[in-house]
Amino acid sequence: MADQKIVTGDNVRLRAAASTDSQILTTCAKGTSVTVLQDGAEWTQVQCQGLTGYMATAFLGPAPAGDYLSRVALANVTPMFPGTPKKNIVTNLPFVEAGLRQCGLADRPMLLMALGTIRAETAGFVPIPEGQSKFNTAPGGEPFGLYGPGTSIGKTLGNTQAGDGARFKGRGYVQLTGRDNYARIGKQIGVDLVANPDLGCDGATAGLILAQFLKNAEPRIRKALATDNLADARKAVNGGSHGLDAFTAAYRAGQNSLPPA
Repeated sequence: MADQKIVTGDNVRLRAAASTDSQILTTCAKGTSVTVLQDGAEWTQVQCQGLTGYMATAFLGPAPAGDYLSRVALANVTPMFPGTPKKNIVTNLPFVEAGLRQCGLADRPMLLMALGTIRAETAGFVPIPEGQSKFNTAPGGEPFGLYGPGTSIGKTLGNTQAGDGARFKGRGYVQLTGRDNYARIGKQIGVDLVANPDLGCDGATAGLILAQFLKNAEPRIRKALATDNLADARKAVNGGSHGLDAFTAAYRAGQNSLPPA
């Protein structure tokens, strides 16, 4: 397996060539795993988010001892997402892994939980905005009006202002929904999601949101997974059983395809 290193700085730039004057291909969050193609004293050639480029060597470090995620390859994850374009997994898996590392969840059970959640919420393995449906929009009504202030769902979500239903619709890998959740999770990850709700669909931010959401329910999730109670593990995230079949299918596939702990 190719050497893996971890991004140790915040929003480290991946450049097209080994120069600060070179084009910026993307930025990688702290904790992102990259594949080393060629080491160098000042610049290291790496693959990250499906792109090949150069990073300043000073912002790369070895994976922590016992780091499980550094042993996970694309071929281990694809069986969990049949029909999903591989390029989506290549691009977004680093964001998910970076979020799990930052929240102290970089182990096999929580990776299985995170990936199973993505399969249930957005099988295409991309952070997406929620679409209109009968569950959020009344026939002929305002888009996401069923989430609006004054409605039963809106009250549960903490939506208090006109337009909150659409403003705080589901977004990301985990479909974060509602003003209260945007405010709470945003504060925990240090991002103002209330003022910038569309960041919920930014890959790096979405990875942090997913990991923080799992972190908040970590004791219940770990207890459920330890007893193979996948229904309760899913309920800890979703609040019900929606997507349980997809979650279970992905989780079982991952049990067979991911490296042993």
